[in-house]
Amino acid sequence: MSFNLDQLRDKCGVFGIYGTRNAGALAYLGLYALQHRGQESCGIISANSGGFHSHLGMGLVNDVFGSPDSIKGLKGHSAIGHNRYSTTGSSSEENIQPLVINYSRGYLALGHNGNLINYLQVKKSLEKAGSIFRTSSDTEVILHLLARSESEQIEISLADSLNKVVGAYSLVLLTPRHLVAARDPAGVRPLALGRKGKAWVVASETCAFDIIGAKYVRDVEPGEIIVIDKKGLHSYPDLLTKRAHAFCIFEFIYFSRPDSKIYGTNVDKVRRRLGRALAQEHPVEADIVISVPDSSNTAALGYSEASGIPYDIGLIRNHYVGRTFIRPEQEIRDLDVKIKFNVVQGVIKNKRVIVVDDSLVRGTTSKKLVQLLRESGAKEVHLRLSSPPIKSPCFYGIDMPTKKELIASHKSVEAIRRFLGADSVGYLSLDNMLVMPSLPKEGFCHACFSGKYPLRVVR
Repeated sequence: MSFNLDQLRDKCGVFGIYGTRNAGALAYLGLYALQHRGQESCGIISANSGGFHSHLGMGLVNDVFGSPDSIKGLKGHSAIGHNRYSTTGSSSEENIQPLVINYSRGYLALGHNGNLINYLQVKKSLEKAGSIFRTSSDTEVILHLLARSESEQIEISLADSLNKVVGAYSLVLLTPRHLVAARDPAGVRPLALGRKGKAWVVASETCAFDIIGAKYVRDVEPGEIIVIDKKGLHSYPDLLTKRAHAFCIFEFIYFSRPDSKIYGTNVDKVRRRLGRALAQEHPVEADIVISVPDSSNTAALGYSEASGIPYDIGLIRNHYVGRTFIRPEQEIRDLDVKIKFNVVQGVIKNKRVIVVDDSLVRGTTSKKLVQLLRESGAKEVHLRLSSPPIKSPCFYGIDMPTKKELIASHKSVEAIRRFLGADSVGYLSLDNMLVMPSLPKEGFCHACFSGKYPLRVVR
């Protein structure tokens, strides 16, 4: 299967709830917990007998829903929500999700996490048949396909549509009578199912369950469609075309919160194991181990445990600055680096420091951090990465830069060390990264490290 490399790549968080009178307010809390998955925009659609109620906007969840009236207006027993970030050029109000249509069978809203890699081909075909698109998001093609389906059953209609697209998707879909969840057959993006009393909940990560007091039940299985209505939950595991599993390994390394469970496994435990494996693979004599907060905290703890070198807090993160990696503009990204971290000089001064980070993308942040540590009196700075070198972009939903922007695609480890100004640099190997005791070794997508894409890339 081929796809165009220039299409949009969205990395987002989705949330859905059915069967409780305060669904809109709970969706707000769920999105708050999933804020790390998207900072550009957010929105909630709720449903009751009177139809849909919506509130959407550009910015963080707390900003968009800053007024109590914005949540009070989300009436109904069911709701879906979406946090979004996107690549440069597609940041606009028209792309805020959930997207809503009013078609022959009534109102329907959709939130999508992932990337449809045959989006342009499907869009062109739909346009030739008369469809008019109002957004530049790949999500909209699913709505057009749904509107064209002849089936009256929502699960059949959705399956007909999804069998025409290829790529990564975890979906939440809302009608006045249904909450629907679906996950692509490869299971690239996570999607979990939970309960809160008699209500059903779905979310990109289980941390969204914790904030509302819901209990994790299981993952939505790859290729499964779930329909929830007043009669309960209905699972349809066999309506979508089967594919080999390709769980995104980068969800464990960077994107998911450490207190979440994804792919049935605790993120914190995986990151600690990665840190321990890193210490065994790349030992070095040093006085302290520090992390680049926050996504590498637990990997640094694992490195400390395995090496016997004390862990300390050497960098303080300003939590009022967004995540550097997912900010689209390079100018903003550079500004973030300057204000995002401060060095605890009393911890660093005259110490040989091991800095554990989860990954190295462009290298600009790490270069400035090494410089900050040296200016604060570090005798030595040794960088350790709890993942392999990132050499290839992602086309399944994470906004990785182009190949030429990825520092490891054109520099050796020694050249990277010189560029960063570090005393040494050590990456975790691909084999050691993929040792997942609770999951099959062959069940992951690691294309950004290995260049082996589950779906063929045409350049």
